[in-house]
Amino acid sequence: MINVIGLGYIGLPTALMLASHGVEVVGTDYNRKLVDTLNEGRTTFKEEGLEELFREAREAGIRFTTEYRRTDTYIVSVPTPYDKFSKKVDAGYVVAAVKDVLKVCPKGATIIIESTISPGTVDKYIRPEIEAMGFRTGEDIHLVHAPERIIPGNMVYELLHNNRTIGADSREIGEKVKECYASFCRGEIVVTDIRTAEMTKVVENTFRAVNIAFANELARICRHDDMNVYEIIRICNMHPRVNILQPGPGVGGHCISVDPWFLVGDYPQLAKVIDESMKTNDSQPTFVLNRIYEIMQKEGITDNRKVGLYGLTYKENVDDYRESPTLQLLEAQERHLARPLKVYDPFIARDITANQYHDFDEFLEGIDLVVIMVKHDHIKRNWEKLKGKIILDCFNICPLEGTYHI
Repeated sequence: MINVIGLGYIGLPTALMLASHGVEVVGTDYNRKLVDTLNEGRTTFKEEGLEELFREAREAGIRFTTEYRRTDTYIVSVPTPYDKFSKKVDAGYVVAAVKDVLKVCPKGATIIIESTISPGTVDKYIRPEIEAMGFRTGEDIHLVHAPERIIPGNMVYELLHNNRTIGADSREIGEKVKECYASFCRGEIVVTDIRTAEMTKVVENTFRAVNIAFANELARICRHDDMNVYEIIRICNMHPRVNILQPGPGVGGHCISVDPWFLVGDYPQLAKVIDESMKTNDSQPTFVLNRIYEIMQKEGITDNRKVGLYGLTYKENVDDYRESPTLQLLEAQERHLARPLKVYDPFIARDITANQYHDFDEFLEGIDLVVIMVKHDHIKRNWEKLKGKIILDCFNICPLEGTYHI
């Protein structure tokens, strides 16, 4: 049996995938309301294919509880926030989960950490706690780091098809854990050491963050001299060794917007390019806000109640709004404009910010300027409703003539 600790955006799909592929699974989370919801047969967030996977896992006998179970294998998938001042990872949730596992697990148990952690976290924070409780790592407790590699909006597919990395103290334990993930994973599974596994996950997200920062900086340069950044990128990408990403309103979520800061925090004198790239991405929502203000002045809009932000989530077609560019923009907006801008997102059913609307037509009523902050499929089906509006398109997806861009 595998006890999956933490039933959020990563832990729940992982638990469901294992259970639906014949592994006995118990999912544990301290959030009783979340556990009750799952036991009532309802998922806790929206995701393509999740409902079907949930149904298959329940039919296979998956159980959900607030209590840790005694077994020989644990998967820890709890949050790893970072301190915005020091830029260092907060391993507190992972350490607490491991300590709770040690209260119930037998000797010889394997603890697999899926949570994204900065290089050296296992050695600095987790291994000492285990040994302080009288266990010997590598003998009484086997530690493994198997970082997740999935993205909201395509989790189920990526769980099945993405390659994986297994970092372990010994090859034998690594191969054993590999067999566990091979029960459902069709991608290549690489076994390595823990420190390498820690580093590779952070580097993957850092690579993407730096690429996005380059595209965003390029957009600013082109805006300064009135050049078409999208045409420039299109032509440059015709070169066989060039692949520039598209600029956008900022970076959100709990991976690309967070993980690279782990390297900046741990290596402040070395991670210079990463540091500047993250600063560029973090300031992009403010850049968009300034662009909104420019357009308001040009179009004679004096009341910011005539401006609406479309999209609150950090990416398209999901209900995950962690670190979203829209929320970052709204925070910056408090320092620039008197009243909060109108906001709408078809995937967010409850109020998470001021002046939020839940009906698209009501949101559009009285708005002169619509800012596309998220490229949901919903907006692509409703271009007709935007005719006659002034549009700031942060993704170059709007087909209507006269659309402004960042």
